[in-house]
Amino acid sequence: MSKQSMREEAERLIRETMEKRNLVVKHGATRIEAVCGKCGAPNRLQADRGETRVKYVCKQCGHKQETL
Repeated sequence: MSKQSMREEAERLIRETMEKRNLVVKHGATRIEAVCGKCGAPNRLQADRGETRVKYVCKQCGHKQETL
């Protein structure tokens, strides 16, 4: 199966499911993987829908910062 035929098959299945009303599309919070600017530790944050910059405190060193 080529990529194009797989895409068409997926679109067809989604269309059929939406016609049956079995599929509900929900918009939720976005998960951001941020790296601390001070110690370099990874931090996992959640941003509400439409929010681009999130203030957070590093879990390792406690440094207050804002995501990009």
